[in-house]
Amino acid sequence: MQLIKLFRGVQIATKNLSIRCYSNDYVPKALRSLKAKSTRNTVQFYIDSYRVRTVGGNGGDGCISFLSAWCKDHAGPDGGDGGHGGHVIFQASNSKKSLNHINSVIQAKHGERGDNKDCTGKNAQHIVIPVPIGTIIKDDAGRVVGDLNLEGAMFIASRGGAGGRGNKFFLTDTQQAPDIAEYGAIGESNFYTLEVRSMAHLGLAGFPNAGKSTLLRALTRARPTVAPYPFTTLRPHIGMIPYDDYEQVAIADLPGLIPGSHKNYGLGIQFLKHTERCTGLIFLLDGTSDPIEQYNTLIFEIGQYNQNLTKRPKCIVINKIDLPEGMKNYEKLKGEMDVIGISAKTGKNLGELLKVIRIMYDNGENKEI
Repeated sequence: MQLIKLFRGVQIATKNLSIRCYSNDYVPKALRSLKAKSTRNTVQFYIDSYRVRTVGGNGGDGCISFLSAWCKDHAGPDGGDGGHGGHVIFQASNSKKSLNHINSVIQAKHGERGDNKDCTGKNAQHIVIPVPIGTIIKDDAGRVVGDLNLEGAMFIASRGGAGGRGNKFFLTDTQQAPDIAEYGAIGESNFYTLEVRSMAHLGLAGFPNAGKSTLLRALTRARPTVAPYPFTTLRPHIGMIPYDDYEQVAIADLPGLIPGSHKNYGLGIQFLKHTERCTGLIFLLDGTSDPIEQYNTLIFEIGQYNQNLTKRPKCIVINKIDLPEGMKNYEKLKGEMDVIGISAKTGKNLGELLKVIRIMYDNGENKEI
């Protein structure tokens, strides 16, 4: 394992990983969005885990009918079969990035009943629910039953019931006037937990009130809550950074981390679970406190949860350098370790950070998580 310095503040472990390096002049530039932020009162947050109930449609009942023609009073049975119920299907799609659009109960339509004159009931349409690529599907017992890791991959969550047969089906040489038909089968009903494995390309890790939400607001059109009290971010928010070569990098504002999180203190495992789904981490440190202590605590907590997470691409960022104490700590750390000093509030040095983000994205996009 070898650490290669690609840009100031970025070190990426290289093992079976092709490194794409840029000079400062050729790093793709981030584009400023011309579309204004939404003015809605409701702020959307990212849903990466969701429990759903899927119900397949019932099959249509078969029909009992006897044809009575003008030239023949007893022309025999003519009851048609019922239509099949619809399936509930999950399909991996690039058009979806989260599970916000999914309802808690997904019910497929029922098949239509059969009719006389050998008319078969109409089959119900299947319900296809698009989900993000990388979605894992777990059953009610917690077992993984589906992994939609390819575009277009499908998983049949609940099958629809088969249509019942009409009395025409039961016509035999010895039974010329059957007066029986089948009911349509009941559709399956199942409970699943959907989890998105690849939540974002990069995640913002840091202590509560380190400025993660403020930085995400400055870099993207996302609108996470910003307030002067800890744990304002209880669920992850996602923002997209567009670049001039038509690439988009997803940045996640993760909930704050505190000492003992690997023992489920604070938001605990809920936070650490989100870090597992990012290809790289940006450690955002509060420059007005002790940045070294913060960084050591973050690395320790993440390493205690999963040692492999500490080997992923990472970047160390000192925030709040617009304050005298923050600038003092930044100047002190520049000679000891590779760090980037920014002010998420005033926008100072964000251009340098955007270059680093793109380099981390390019060298982590093909890496297996």
